[in-house]
Amino acid sequence: MKLDDLQSLDALVSAIGERNMTPGWIRREKPILWHEMRSEFVPAHWRYAEARAAMRSAGRLIGTDLAERRNFVMRNPIPGNDIATLRTLICAYQSILPGEKARSHRHAPHALRVILESRGSYSIVNGDKHPMETGDIVLTPGWSWHGHGHDGSEQAYWFDGLDVPLTQLLEPMFFEEHPLGFEPVKRVTERSPFRFPWLETKKSLDRARGDEYFGNTIELPAPTMPTIALKVHAWPAGWRNRPYRHSVNTIHVVMRGQGRSTIGECAFDWEFGDTVAAPAWSRIEHHAAEDSIIFSMSDEQLMRWARYYRLEAA
Repeated sequence: MKLDDLQSLDALVSAIGERNMTPGWIRREKPILWHEMRSEFVPAHWRYAEARAAMRSAGRLIGTDLAERRNFVMRNPIPGNDIATLRTLICAYQSILPGEKARSHRHAPHALRVILESRGSYSIVNGDKHPMETGDIVLTPGWSWHGHGHDGSEQAYWFDGLDVPLTQLLEPMFFEEHPLGFEPVKRVTERSPFRFPWLETKKSLDRARGDEYFGNTIELPAPTMPTIALKVHAWPAGWRNRPYRHSVNTIHVVMRGQGRSTIGECAFDWEFGDTVAAPAWSRIEHHAAEDSIIFSMSDEQLMRWARYYRLEAA
């Protein structure tokens, strides 16, 4: 029967369904539009002390020949999720042993590292070899060759953050191993566009001013990583923010200090190295029990570019 000869609505719905179309007016389990933002992801907290202990075991149990990156991915505990920490972001704790080298590769997703404990480790990004010392923030813009090594004497640890879930969602995923295995070093330097040294970050924070929501804050310039906003916050002992919610998926990493964050209905007591995930549009409240420095990565730049950004008191 021709589509314009159908005699009932049920027959029409059935016929267009056979042609991979669906009426826009029917009720759906997941509606096309809804009144207010909500996330399928939940607030979550990962303790660095636990991850560090596990990485020490991993250092004994598996080598870089079998694990190109010896890391533990922070998976958000929602049904059906395998790797994503939040909708657009993935995070991991990673470690490298003295004398080891991690092979070079490149990929479409943008990546960064917050160095938690390290003396003597390094990164090679597009031929630039530079240090990865405690407190440094190191970038790997998408499609940049990068590998790591360690010339020090103690196991090194850091936090990894990438926009892998966003890349998977949009589908422009590409990955390539370096044809030589390890990228040759073109230049050895402490100063690199891919490295924010701890001392310089601390000096910038000392001059920073803030607001009632985020505290004293600096934003790290990363024009080659347009999907990720990088910020560092200084919260003095006793500081509390004005509770807020915004349309941004945010990961917090504790670089110094202790405190408590309440994300939605979940309260997390955090300390050095811990990671806290705040899904977009969650109510967020922070309290610093002692002088604290917090790194945050988010999809704020993307939300602002798309004009999806919204911030309000909660």
